[in-house]
Amino acid sequence: CPGWIQGVIQADAFIKAGQAKRILVIGAETLSRVVDKTDRDTMIFSDGAGAAILEATEDESVGLLDYAMASHSGPELDYLFMGRANDPNAKEDTIYIKMLGRKIYEYALSEVPQAMEGCLQKAGVAKQDIKKIFIHQANEKMDEAIIKRFYGKEPIPPHVMPMSIGWLGNSSVATVITLFDMVRRGQMEHHELHPGDLLLFASVGAGMNINAFVYRYG
Repeated sequence: CPGWIQGVIQADAFIKAGQAKRILVIGAETLSRVVDKTDRDTMIFSDGAGAAILEATEDESVGLLDYAMASHSGPELDYLFMGRANDPNAKEDTIYIKMLGRKIYEYALSEVPQAMEGCLQKAGVAKQDIKKIFIHQANEKMDEAIIKRFYGKEPIPPHVMPMSIGWLGNSSVATVITLFDMVRRGQMEHHELHPGDLLLFASVGAGMNINAFVYRYG
């Protein structure tokens, strides 16, 4: 799930190190191949794909300002796993994606706001200066809880967090880039981007892994 954001962070590093001038970062997933139709915990998973081109520029007013990332691979490693179907009549050698939903929810609620906060601190950006937050579309209730914890006692700006999970589902690594593209194209009500806008991207997923970056749109 955090793969596209991690790819952007890596691409930015290559470009700033002079190792590349233009990089294509793709996020694609076909979770329909491994979803257990008898498991209500994973029925929200879907297929999706998106891509973006990152390019070197001399304009310092745009681009990735800073990032944060972390991995927790102790007991968290098994929060998402492959297991047998819930249907007792299913073939024994057929396995599907499974998850410990409550564990993932608690992990995300604890770690993602910290990564978002740390990212902004490194970039020297205030929360209230963020125009849009593009967060991994894993669970609408969880994303809303993350945003509330992130802002704390500060008021949450209206329409700061676009959501697409209601009709596109959780397409894992593809959710953030497809959501960003829809907003960029003006396809979501109450959401639009303007040059100079500060955007915050964040994700959480298997590993468990978290990451975030702040980006000035141009």
